[in-house]
Amino acid sequence: MSSSTTIPPTTSAAAAAAEAPQPQKRTLSIFSLEGKTCVVTGGARGLGYTMCQAFIESGANVAILDLNGTEARSSAETLTTNYTAANPTLPPPKVTAHTCDVSDPISVSKTFEEIIQPHNHPSGIDVLVTSAGFVENFKAEEYPLPRIQKLWGVNVDGTYLCAVEVAKEWILKKKRGGSIIMVGSMSGTAVNVPQAQAPYNASKAAVRQLAASFAVEWAEHGIRVNCISPGYMMTALTQKIIDEQPELYNNWVSRIPAGRMGNPVDLMGAVVYLASDASSYTTGADIRIDGGYTVI
Repeated sequence: MSSSTTIPPTTSAAAAAAEAPQPQKRTLSIFSLEGKTCVVTGGARGLGYTMCQAFIESGANVAILDLNGTEARSSAETLTTNYTAANPTLPPPKVTAHTCDVSDPISVSKTFEEIIQPHNHPSGIDVLVTSAGFVENFKAEEYPLPRIQKLWGVNVDGTYLCAVEVAKEWILKKKRGGSIIMVGSMSGTAVNVPQAQAPYNASKAAVRQLAASFAVEWAEHGIRVNCISPGYMMTALTQKIIDEQPELYNNWVSRIPAGRMGNPVDLMGAVVYLASDASSYTTGADIRIDGGYTVI
């Protein structure tokens, strides 16, 4: 009579790997935005919304400013819901929505007062991103003056008013610095073709120069001011334009060394860098994120 030995079943490599402690994603701690409050104008949609998402994923609380308050509230709810679903064991970020016309000094002043109310963001503001802006395409000789003034009011005056408002808060009340990130455009450096948009190009050149000027003026207060200049980004608005004028897509991409249009997520790394302590010695910079469009 023979005897046999029972051999335990072999644990599969996959099962062993699943049971083993999983390595966590690691990065430099100076990129963390834990405990910071970031204000994003035009944050309800498009590039501004993506920047809000980047801040939340990096640990920050966010205040969304938008002319469309209903859309701002909807975006705030979506951002919070998505974060909670992806991180069920972590406390949710504080995301507030505020209706604001950035071209109106009174609206800007009231909104920033509202943001730092005890029930909103009592610790104050640490980062400002001026993302509110828009573009129109008119031949220069046909561009209606009231529309030029409206564009300039949002793109330039709005950037100026919001930056000055938060700077006053830091200089006069908080006695501390912070980071201001102005959203310019490659159009502030290069002339886009074939579409005509001279006032927009000029407005974004003004934004870039505002960032440089404020960086010098406010450096002694510990305030850093930088600019990011996106190239062609595939947003919902851009997709609509391409759907209506499909010939534009090939024209644009043919001029981009990277061979593609950008996605809003391509801005996440730059905006988190400029908002974080990783950029503590960076001010007055213009970071162009355009796939190389402006270097040829």
